[in-house]
Amino acid sequence: MKLTIPLVLLLTLSNSVGAERAKEVLPDYQAPKVVYDFYLDDPAKLDSALYWIRALMNPLAESPYDMAPEFMDIKIVIHGTEIVTLAKKNYEKYRDQVERMRYYHTLGVEFKVCGLAAHDFGYVVDDFQPFIEIVPSAFTELVHWQQQGYALIIPQVFIRTQALEDIR
Repeated sequence: MKLTIPLVLLLTLSNSVGAERAKEVLPDYQAPKVVYDFYLDDPAKLDSALYWIRALMNPLAESPYDMAPEFMDIKIVIHGTEIVTLAKKNYEKYRDQVERMRYYHTLGVEFKVCGLAAHDFGYVVDDFQPFIEIVPSAFTELVHWQQQGYALIIPQVFIRTQALEDIR
């Protein structure tokens, strides 16, 4: 009899645990104040990094939040190899990325390039797309906005080496 009760209890608990499910929640999100730190080791990773902006904006623009993009305060500080995508002379090569950034700029996103990094790449202000702002230093800029209460997001862009089907 003593063995039967724990066995019944174990079976009951395992059945009830299997019947439970995750729940969807709708947090009380406010309009974001965000500064992104883009420092990528390959310009090809910029596509993935730009999805981090979309992943912030789209859910907030949809119901139940219905936030207009102009109420989202988003800044992107660029200081890695992705700088080359913003040089006018490279437009044809990086057209898709530039047009995505230009679109986000029309929604109020500010794109700031580190002046020190631009110098290291041999660029001057006139080399960049017109929606770009050149700031003295990426680090100084990132610290400044964090001191103003902006959340810092640093996109982690990895190259997937396995198919999703293989790891599910």
